Amino acid sequence: MTEITTPSDVTAPGPTLAGATSSPAPAAATRPRWRSSGATAVRWGLALLGGFLVFGAFVLANGADPLGVFADIWFSTLTQPGQFQQIVVRAAPLVLAGLAVVIPARAGMVNVGGEGQLIIGAVAAAGVALALGETAAPGVVVPAMAVAGALAGAGWAGIAAVMRITVKVNEAVTTLLLNYVALFAMLFLILGPWKDPAALGQSTSVEVPDAVKLPLLSGTAINVGVVIALVAAVAVWFALSRTAWGFRLGVVGGNPEAARRAGIPVVVLLLSALLIGGALAGLAGYIQLAGTEYKLRPTFGLTIGYVAFLASWLARHRPLPLLLASLALAAIAVSGNSLQIGSGLPAASVNILMGLVLIAVLGWTSPRKASS
Repeated sequence: MTEITTPSDVTAPGPTLAGATSSPAPAAATRPRWRSSGATAVRWGLALLGGFLVFGAFVLANGADPLGVFADIWFSTLTQPGQFQQIVVRAAPLVLAGLAVVIPARAGMVNVGGEGQLIIGAVAAAGVALALGETAAPGVVVPAMAVAGALAGAGWAGIAAVMRITVKVNEAVTTLLLNYVALFAMLFLILGPWKDPAALGQSTSVEVPDAVKLPLLSGTAINVGVVIALVAAVAVWFALSRTAWGFRLGVVGGNPEAARRAGIPVVVLLLSALLIGGALAGLAGYIQLAGTEYKLRPTFGLTIGYVAFLASWLARHRPLPLLLASLALAAIAVSGNSLQIGSGLPAASVNILMGLVLIAVLGWTSPRKASS
């Protein structure tokens, strides 16, 4: 049965008659913004608390004291000298690899290949260092390593982009599978032609020359890779929010068919999003090689790409909040050693904590649509 409303029940927008007074705005429309912000903060607090409570139950089930574990995490990451600098250094490649997720996400794509793109970028940078490190000037080798890493990461992501565009293969599948291809390609090199003969049985490449390692900021243990990550995050924020390219990416991500009918070059935008994302992940591999590990090894950059994927989702694919999310996850990752030493838990337990925090935040802080 159709419900009939009287004119007094209808509040249609539009101009009012001359001399008529408009009705006051509903109370909900004039609700102070601080109430909404406060409710958001409460949801985030409850979500994080829920994640830590579930992790506490996991710790208790493994025979450890949850309060002692949380105390170890707190004191080992925030009170020990130099730990904050280590967290910042750990966060730099996370930011770059996270941006490799943020940009395609704006176009409606899911890039799970940050791990492989980072590895391939490091392989390319290491190849340049091996070829030129002892003969060319550092002023030539350093930018060549960075460019090689970015181009290799872009090319690796480009494989998934071409498959998405030509044969409609989902990029989440191809980028994920390419991670394993990149890993085995690196293993082939460090077990074969690039193996360091002086490594005494260890499978590593030759260490990059000291002259091409990333310099440290004055008086700290923080390398300039952190500055590169900050600049990249601001540049991506500007590109996505202040340029026509970023606007068009958002249109493609919202409705590709409508974008295509409006004359927007959807194929070019999809390709550019994955290529630029892959280039940033490849640059993360260069920073990890030249600023932290200095050589390729089987565990090179282990899980950085996957943690960066979590950081991007935690930041809801926004470049500037990604900085905070990367710092938070880097702090949790750094606390892994203290869990192993102080509480007897495996260092990988921090991965469980990261996953629980992500699930809690995404599940409990997502905006709810009003029911009609």
